[in-house]
Amino acid sequence: MLGMALEGSVHDAVALRLAGADQRYTAQRRVLVEILGRTGRPIMISEILEAASGLTQSSVYRNIAVLIDVGVVERIAGTDDYGRFELAETFAGHHHHLVCEKCGTIEDFHASTKLERALGETARLAAAEQGYVVNEHRLDLRGLCLNCAAS
Repeated sequence: MLGMALEGSVHDAVALRLAGADQRYTAQRRVLVEILGRTGRPIMISEILEAASGLTQSSVYRNIAVLIDVGVVERIAGTDDYGRFELAETFAGHHHHLVCEKCGTIEDFHASTKLERALGETARLAAAEQGYVVNEHRLDLRGLCLNCAAS
């Protein structure tokens, strides 16, 4: 689903989430969901504005906040001061992140089934040692992207 136009069922699910919070699925919110869905990685507000030239910065911030509140969008923290945004896993599928410590780029990666099982079991064991029960897990691997490693 990522990196391409979103299916109508995704838009229907987003509309239902918003309606449950007495919010409308406006044209601007639809544009934001489309951009986040086709990008396939967490992106900054400036990148959203480049992709949607008709939206203002204040409108993007306002609408992103609403989409975060209803669980459609998640804010991903990087190594710099800029938040990045992506569709929540409910809409984008389960994945993890590679984070560049130099330029701040964040890329999605999907673990193999075998690795995902191992990560899930490791998370459950670590949490159990502290008396927690794990409902989900996320993994951010930090290092250097190809561009920064080459420079």
